[in-house]
Amino acid sequence: MRYLIIGLGIYGANLARDLTDMGHEVIGADRLQGNIDAIKDYISTTYLIDSTEEAQLQVLPLKNIDLAIVAIGENFGASVKTVALLKHAGVNHIYARAIDPLHQAILESFEIDRIVTPEQRAAADLAAEMALGVDIDTLSVDKENIIARFAAPEYFIGLKYSDLGLEKHYGLSLIAATRKIMRPNIFGVRRPEENLIDFAGESDETVSKGDTLTLFGSRSKLLELYRQLH
Repeated sequence: MRYLIIGLGIYGANLARDLTDMGHEVIGADRLQGNIDAIKDYISTTYLIDSTEEAQLQVLPLKNIDLAIVAIGENFGASVKTVALLKHAGVNHIYARAIDPLHQAILESFEIDRIVTPEQRAAADLAAEMALGVDIDTLSVDKENIIARFAAPEYFIGLKYSDLGLEKHYGLSLIAATRKIMRPNIFGVRRPEENLIDFAGESDETVSKGDTLTLFGSRSKLLELYRQLH
C-alpha cells in the first residue's frame, strides 16, 4: 500500500519507519527541514511543505495514495486544518492523531476513518502494567474490557490448559497461547519463533514456562486473577 504521513515528529517518523519495514511505500511531509532530514533516507519520498496551506498541500500526490495519516500532535490548529483540507481535496481515507479529548471531538466531526490516541493508549498500557506488577501488553476494547497478553504465571506451569478455569472462575476468555520454538533461518541460525498452541477440545496440552497467554475480559477481573496468583 501507499501511505502519506503528514507530520514527521517522533510519532510520525516511527510510524513511517515501521510501515516501510513492512514493505509499504511511505510518502512523508513536514514543515520542518530537520524532521525531513532525519527520515528522508528511510522512506520513498519526502516533501517540505506547510500542510495548512492549500496550495502547498496540492503538490502532494493525493490522488495516488491509499491512506493519509495526519500525525501532527503538538499543533492543534495545524492538525485540524490539515484534515479539513484533505477532506476538501477528496482524499477518501484519512487517519488522524488526537492529543486530547477536545482535539478528538473536533476530528470526529470530520467523519474520518480513524482517530488514533497514542499518548492515551501508552498511558493505559503503563497503568495496567503498574497495577498488575507484570510485563503486559494490553489493547482496550471499550472502557471496561481489554485484551491482555502476558507470560504464563508460575502457578499455571504444569496445569492443563483445559483445567485453568479462566472463564468459569474469572469470566476471562483465553483467546490464544503461544510458545517459543527454536527454528533455523535460511542461514541455519536457530532463533526463537512464536508457535500457536492447540489447547481446544480434548487436548492434553499443559502450560510450560515461557508460554504467552492472550486473554479477553474486564480489567477488574484480570486484576482479580493477578492478585490471587501473585
